[in-house]
Amino acid sequence: MQSGNVVVDQRTLHQGTQMSKITIALEQEVAIVIANNIDAALPRTRHQGVAIDKAFSQILRLIAPRIRHFIRQYGLAGHWEDAEQCCAIAVHRAILGYDSEKSQFTTFVNWQIRGELQGLRFRLMADQRPSARKVAATTVSMHGIVRSIDGEEMTLESVIEDECALGRTEAAAADYLAQSATSALLDAFIRGTRAAALEQLRRRPNPKRPSSEPIVRADAMQRRRHADGIDPADIARLDARMAHDRSVVESRLFDVVAGDDGGEAAVSKVRARTIAKRASAAIGAITRTDPRFALLTL
Repeated sequence: MQSGNVVVDQRTLHQGTQMSKITIALEQEVAIVIANNIDAALPRTRHQGVAIDKAFSQILRLIAPRIRHFIRQYGLAGHWEDAEQCCAIAVHRAILGYDSEKSQFTTFVNWQIRGELQGLRFRLMADQRPSARKVAATTVSMHGIVRSIDGEEMTLESVIEDECALGRTEAAAADYLAQSATSALLDAFIRGTRAAALEQLRRRPNPKRPSSEPIVRADAMQRRRHADGIDPADIARLDARMAHDRSVVESRLFDVVAGDDGGEAAVSKVRARTIAKRASAAIGAITRTDPRFALLTL
């Protein structure tokens, strides 16, 4: 196409139009991912997860020609799958760090992809170092096919996979949740028991002072005015008893090793059974009334 002294190649004009469309489409899909991942502190809803996965897949599809170009440019065609994974990581990082006010996504993601591929090439080239040559070190793809002693073909990824990892992870997660629930139940029990004991102390009448007893000293009066009219010494004794009762309940009901206070060693077996029985009834009531422990009643 010729206009005055300007000659425009039709193919160049078509490619520019296509790139403009791809740029606009990328900006739209990136905006969808960012909008559905705006608060990392909150759990994603199912709808948000589906939207993010769909948009990310579309981004990879739109940027696939660029990824293929860079993989060939960096001489990583022999490690294609590893290079593609590096590019996917680069795209993910680009989305997380993208600021539309500073640049277009196409420009920003180019540098991310180049950085990841450069790092991969550096790791592969590490085999050429004298120390690597001395031990005949070779970098291989995790997806490379190898044969087992039985002649079965498998990938290196499947060879090094820990088959027991999932079971151990689930067991550790279950133990953590059980310990957290136990601690929360004990906290609720001690909090309720302490509040009831404090109320009894508030209602307790002050002992009558014999006429021969000297006038109450000012410091004692000051102590009595603290803690809503309860003597701090009484509060200290109450807290010590609550800590001891907690250790007894932990050892009796939850098989938790008692602390340095010895658990039941400081009280009689009858007293320990009484504490555990009262705690069991109170904790049962807590699980029925507190929505935090609703799952424990199922």
